[in-house]
Amino acid sequence: MRRHEFQPGRLIAGLVLLTAGTLRLLDAAGEVDLPWLAVVPMAAGGLALAAVVGVVTYAVRRDRRERITESSDR
Repeated sequence: MRRHEFQPGRLIAGLVLLTAGTLRLLDAAGEVDLPWLAVVPMAAGGLALAAVVGVVTYAVRRDRRERITESSDR
């Protein structure tokens, strides 16, 4: 299996959606009394956080690549 880059934005998105789905499943089973409207802001906020983390990760990696190419050009 080929190795790939670690992508923290995708990890956060997956964990948030997994948590939202688990909470909804527990609510449907009657284990937790959770208003359905509470899951929507949690999922939206988590996806927004994942997007910010993804953009920051991209910017850091792009800057790191530019520094490497500048140092090799000298």
